[in-house]
Amino acid sequence: MSNAHPHPLDPLTADELAAGRAVLETQGLITETTRFPQVLPVEPDKAAVLAGARTDRRIQFTLLDTATGESADAVVSIATGELVSHEKCGEGQPPYLFEEYDLAEAITKASPEWQAAMRRRGLGDRIEHAFCAPLAPGYFGREDETGRVIRSLTFLREDSTDSPWAHPVEGLVAHLDLTEQRVLRVEDEGDTPVPEDSGRYGHHPARTTLKPIEITQPEGPSFQVDGSLVTWEGWQLRVGFNAREGLTLHQLTFQDRSVLYRASVPEMVVPYGDTSIGRFWISYFDAGEYLLGKNGNSLRLGCDCLGVIHYFDAFLADDHGRPVRVPNAICMHEEDYGILWKHTDLDGKAEVRRSRRLVISSISTIGNYDYGFFWYLYLDGTIECEAKATGIVFSGAGEPGSTQPHASEIAPGLFAPVHQHLFCARLDFAVDGQRNSVYEVDAVGIPVGDENPYGNAFTWKATELRTEQEAKRHANPATARVWEVRSTEHTNRLGAPTAYQLVPRPSATLMAQPESSVYQRATFATNHLWVTPYAPGERFPAGDRPNAHPGGAGLPAWTAADRSISDTDVVLWHVFGPTHIPRPEDWPVMPVDYSGFMVRPYGFCDRNPALDLPSAAHGHCEH
Repeated sequence: MSNAHPHPLDPLTADELAAGRAVLETQGLITETTRFPQVLPVEPDKAAVLAGARTDRRIQFTLLDTATGESADAVVSIATGELVSHEKCGEGQPPYLFEEYDLAEAITKASPEWQAAMRRRGLGDRIEHAFCAPLAPGYFGREDETGRVIRSLTFLREDSTDSPWAHPVEGLVAHLDLTEQRVLRVEDEGDTPVPEDSGRYGHHPARTTLKPIEITQPEGPSFQVDGSLVTWEGWQLRVGFNAREGLTLHQLTFQDRSVLYRASVPEMVVPYGDTSIGRFWISYFDAGEYLLGKNGNSLRLGCDCLGVIHYFDAFLADDHGRPVRVPNAICMHEEDYGILWKHTDLDGKAEVRRSRRLVISSISTIGNYDYGFFWYLYLDGTIECEAKATGIVFSGAGEPGSTQPHASEIAPGLFAPVHQHLFCARLDFAVDGQRNSVYEVDAVGIPVGDENPYGNAFTWKATELRTEQEAKRHANPATARVWEVRSTEHTNRLGAPTAYQLVPRPSATLMAQPESSVYQRATFATNHLWVTPYAPGERFPAGDRPNAHPGGAGLPAWTAADRSISDTDVVLWHVFGPTHIPRPEDWPVMPVDYSGFMVRPYGFCDRNPALDLPSAAHGHCEH
């Protein structure tokens, strides 16, 4: 995804990452204890990009001194080789380093208190293969939890190849200070037996009844790729990838007209609903605490992706700030998607056109869970985002056959707590340009009377959302609610504003109570919709550093100003995702749980934009 003259929105290259690090080294900002928990491209000025002006390529390096726990953000200009800024980080902690995962386990296993707890439980002979998970601690304002803190729960393994999630050591929690490399305290409650049911899942005898499905495109795919620029059937966009968000899409146009300037899923929170000492604090921010992109998979043909594939590599910085290549970080291909439109006339003559979609995807693994992010572009101008949650459910132990109010038994003695996966998409709309307004559209029933004499009538109501506070909204399937982004400058042939609709798949918002810590830290997840006027520094809905942050940052802080969102450059933030009450079928590896939303044209086109599709080609359709 690199070339000699990168576009301003292209992902970072290995050479740029190395050059940026060299500037920091020259400035004396790198020592033996300096690490790089986050390295991100600095988004170029939007007005300059839209004007086609040349922009400076810049990188933001977050620097952590592991000896002191102090952190700072440094911005480097690649074009000039200069240090643009260097400021200490504010409240909250940078994301975790990969090396801190191993450090957390080493600190835990070296602890006499942890070893004593294992021996007390009769597990002293199983310490060698124990897995001590490195888990973000949330925020509870405890006096000893200042600085770089992490918690660790213990899981047993038969050997190094065993799945640890099958064998939790219930009620054993180690609280760690990563900077001082010491155990703050160990909590050891109860004597629940460790479940022994196997969690191995990859070596079951394969069924032989499935016949092959072959996907071929003998003339090649219909898309064209030039660096990060993709062109496909009326669509044009740029594909990006960074360490925090992972997959990003830029400057999406349909039929040479702008729809979205930028689209991504910049944050997700996974809050647990269990009150036990080992889980009440769990509320992982998988982007802000762990980094979705840095945990991205290298995708494999025939497994993660099927068909005629184009892969994009990505270049990220490792813990030492040096460039690392992630091969096949993004997969792109076409796939058939059934009927797009069809009609059979009175004389029996049928016209049918098949749909297909362009699929752009990436997958990240954060501990026990795997998340697939799939963006679909359709021939009729529709965009869809789908998140696929799979992997292994987080587990605890209990008495076999018993019931728990906050966890369900999924295998003998193995309990999985209720939890949520709440994603937040950031959609920087540009419907026929940067001047847009947002409306909430509901279907409305009409009382029986003069306007509804037969009782059958209903209509729709469009309400403009004029300020940020008005735009804090919930989905409502009872009224088929959608949110419509209208151009304030362009109309269609009927004289109506050209528009695109955000169509939610309704799901629960944050279930935690307002008094809870996670509510304060993940306030973005309490509404399905937020709308803000575009501001270049407003990128992450829970703030820049949600790790160990007390809360209030991001969307609740920005929208407190109640800025106008009428006739301006608007950003829609949409919360979606499953509320998971685990079931036995989720064990030992979970079938995909799907969630997402759609963005579709509404009066953006003057008629069906897929009328010119050819009928089934090459004789595949029997007449």
